[in-house]
Amino acid sequence: MTPPFTMICTSDFSGLRRGKGVPTAEFDRRCTTGIGWTPTNVQITCFDTISDSPYGALGDLVLRPDPETRVEAPLPDGRVLAFALGDILDLDGSPWECCTRGVLKAAVASFEAETGLRLKVSFEHEFMFDGAATTAGFSLAGFAERLDYIAALSTALAAAGIAPDSFLREYGPNQMEVTLPPTDPLRAADQAAVLRDLARTVARAMGERVSFAPLLAPDIVGNGVHVHLSLWDVEGHPVSHDPAGPGGLSDRAGAFVAGMLRHADALCALTAPSVISCLRLVPHRWSASFNNLGKQDREASVRICPVSAADPQTRARQFNFEYRAADAAASPHLALAGLILAGLAGMGDGLVAPQPTEDDISLWGGDRLEAAGLKRLPGSLEEALKALEGDAALGEGLPARLPAIYAAHKRGEIAHVEAMAPDARFAAYAAVY
Repeated sequence: MTPPFTMICTSDFSGLRRGKGVPTAEFDRRCTTGIGWTPTNVQITCFDTISDSPYGALGDLVLRPDPETRVEAPLPDGRVLAFALGDILDLDGSPWECCTRGVLKAAVASFEAETGLRLKVSFEHEFMFDGAATTAGFSLAGFAERLDYIAALSTALAAAGIAPDSFLREYGPNQMEVTLPPTDPLRAADQAAVLRDLARTVARAMGERVSFAPLLAPDIVGNGVHVHLSLWDVEGHPVSHDPAGPGGLSDRAGAFVAGMLRHADALCALTAPSVISCLRLVPHRWSASFNNLGKQDREASVRICPVSAADPQTRARQFNFEYRAADAAASPHLALAGLILAGLAGMGDGLVAPQPTEDDISLWGGDRLEAAGLKRLPGSLEEALKALEGDAALGEGLPARLPAIYAAHKRGEIAHVEAMAPDARFAAYAAVY
């Protein structure tokens, strides 16, 4: 049964979907006219507080849905959830400066125009169910325990045009992982946003709760979001791989990776942007902790992923690299835009990828780290925000005012949890994400 209302959503700075519902019968018309939106809404934090806003109570915008993103997902309790993602526009129809989807579109357009190449992107998503763990990581028992949920979520995702590449019981307590196949950047980010909301909504419909929060307790592994990228020419040929390059990276892919590493501190403000995100970015949590390129290293900021094919052409098509310093507190659109702009800056400057590390660099001495140009990722959200505000090269690809507005948004989030005890912080983020 078609639901009477469809919600038109924006994917906001905090990685959540906000918007307005319209009669489903009016949806097609709204794809042209849109619906009214308020500029200061961009400063609503994940905790529903409002950070300092340059807009105040002034101004009007239009939130216009993209019909290709409309989802009509059946839920296991018999209800149907209908929603679509959209773009926030100024009244003259131009992209608004703080629309995350618009920022990603602009980043992709710049990349394609300046390089003549295309990107393929896929996201891995980790999340945890409430309650004490009863099964082991990667186990058949853990998979079997969630068969009903897997079936219900798969049905909802299929209705959204999303077919997971894999679904597994991850290592953490009650942790699951869903990976999606590679696609174009905008669709990859849209699918990431849709998957998170459907995963949570399906769980609630079954009387359970899941959380994508970066960390639910100080002594367990956290939930990451791993972003896989590869470069392709306009004819559809892979151009990321060169067996003679560092870790198998071609010159162009190597420059892209080197750009991400050079801008790693600023990127963390966009990709790991909660107050507790930095607690994951430490050695031996199977997450990134240094600004390094690693060969098949799951603690590197950027990992060269393995390939299994024997013939060179298939190996080149499989070859990709993975950014690991990310979590679901980030807007997938804004995080991916940052990665693309950082990679594009690296290509524009002709950077060369470093030789991949192949051991535990947390055991290296300071002199060796300095000689290799390696350092720890930011130890706090405030440190990452300052890096973003001071990164002129990365900022050139973003709307002029966005870094400052985004930083104000995040500083409002920091202020909200500043006086909380650690356990209360974990609980607050677990409830939101």
